[in-house]
Amino acid sequence: MAEESNDEENVELNLQSTGETLRRAREEKNLSLDDIAKETRIPYRHLESIENGDFDALPGRTYAIGFAKSYARSVGLVDATIGSQLRAEMEEQGLGAYQPESSGYAPASTSSIPPLYLVWTAGAIALLVLIGFLVWRSFVLNPDDLTQVADSETAATAPSIETGPDAQTVAGAVATPPSDGTVILTATEPVWMKIYDAEGNRLFEDEMAAGDTFTVPADADDPQILTGRPDALTVTIDGQVVPQLGTGERTIKDVGVSAAALLARQQGEDQAADQSSE
Repeated sequence: MAEESNDEENVELNLQSTGETLRRAREEKNLSLDDIAKETRIPYRHLESIENGDFDALPGRTYAIGFAKSYARSVGLVDATIGSQLRAEMEEQGLGAYQPESSGYAPASTSSIPPLYLVWTAGAIALLVLIGFLVWRSFVLNPDDLTQVADSETAATAPSIETGPDAQTVAGAVATPPSDGTVILTATEPVWMKIYDAEGNRLFEDEMAAGDTFTVPADADDPQILTGRPDALTVTIDGQVVPQLGTGERTIKDVGVSAAALLARQQGEDQAADQSSE
């Protein structure tokens, strides 16, 4: 009897478009599109495009399927069934191949703002790093160095300290992550991404839910990323947060995510900022 019920459900789904199926399930639960947008953190306009079958208005085929599956879960439908139905529907319309977005993926609501807990977590990590550095410095520097530093440092900045033949500047009291450190990508909200190496071999491709993580293989050959929501990813090297890969205003592609590539990118941005301020 259970198999007959599933067969009847599949037949009913196939008699209507994916958007109509999702809309009917939403209305049966007395939910609005705004309710779905808040739960799934998918922009309202994309949910509306899925319901209307306006696939050209979506960022791309992969995003459309990922959005539809998230929508399905929020209204109690089987996400795999909805994903397969939408994939077949798009192929019938000649949209079977991946379509890169032309104007960039731009979130339409405040749902793209990182959660408050993430901001507090990043702040706590930065504070711990600062305290650790100050403790380390108190043991490493000799009394003369400590006196010189105490006389010259202010509450907002830390001065340059001569420690030997090679002078190092302490900026912000944050240690630089190692170039061979472990890179971890953490989703702050639902986001699809693809990780691949220099030869194009896929290392990861899927939609991540908020809180999901992916560790970039240390032995990967020049790992790179493709995603339309770089702003939905927190990147760390050995636990230290590094700048975001992008703002979310457009899709990023062929961006290196090895520790060395991320540090080189950060250094280039810092140099550009210093030049612009001069």
